[in-house]
Amino acid sequence: MNLSLAGKTAVVCGASQGLGLASARELALLGASCILLARNEKALEAAAASLDASQGQQHNYYVTDFTRPEQVKATIAAITDEQIVNILVNNTGGPSSGPILAAEGGAFAKAFEMHVVCNQLLAQAVVPGMKASGYGRIIQIISTSVKVPIKNLGVSNTIRAAVANWAKTMAGELAPFGITVNNVLPGSMSTDRLGSLFRATAEARGVPVATVEEEWRQEIPMQRFGDPAEFGAAVAFLASPAAGYITGINLPVDGGKTPSL
Repeated sequence: MNLSLAGKTAVVCGASQGLGLASARELALLGASCILLARNEKALEAAAASLDASQGQQHNYYVTDFTRPEQVKATIAAITDEQIVNILVNNTGGPSSGPILAAEGGAFAKAFEMHVVCNQLLAQAVVPGMKASGYGRIIQIISTSVKVPIKNLGVSNTIRAAVANWAKTMAGELAPFGITVNNVLPGSMSTDRLGSLFRATAEARGVPVATVEEEWRQEIPMQRFGDPAEFGAAVAFLASPAAGYITGINLPVDGGKTPSL
């Protein structure tokens, strides 16, 4: 099985922590040079320094803010002016939790810009190079909510579904060029994001955080939360040559929790 990403360049969004960083680490272990994007320069610097470089990779980072699409557009233009990007991992922090009817209209517009519009700008910038190089992988880190909506995540459920359909449409358009487009759907992974959801849910219900945590754990057939490295491994596989005939899919990494096929 050919998993080597030696000589390939990956742009990984939201890569200063959590699932973005976990994905970058696994891509680097397969030989990719990674360019990390996020807002916090200090965290980005530390993240880039933590990546494996044993195969001669050159890792780098750019500070950019996904609440400002024009800044994201300028950042990716600066990157593609210098090199071809073979792998794009789209990943942006999820919208705030809460019932859908409690959300202001602006929350949907902001989330759409951050997730759909920024993904579009990034894809438009990297696809010409992917076509020219004969190698392209575009991977979205979304949520299992694209299969089954999650309670108390009204805005997120809505926007994640939009991203999934955007990606599926693009997968069909890019398949003739050998460029694959896939979505990886994290379930309950041990990240800061999961902890914030526990706290918000516990506060809304007036119960201890530990109670919410245990309830969520019991809903997972594997009876544990996922390790971010396990999620990153799925992203890295889809980025590899071995996954060249897989496109347009939603891949849950959730310990079996999602009840649908």
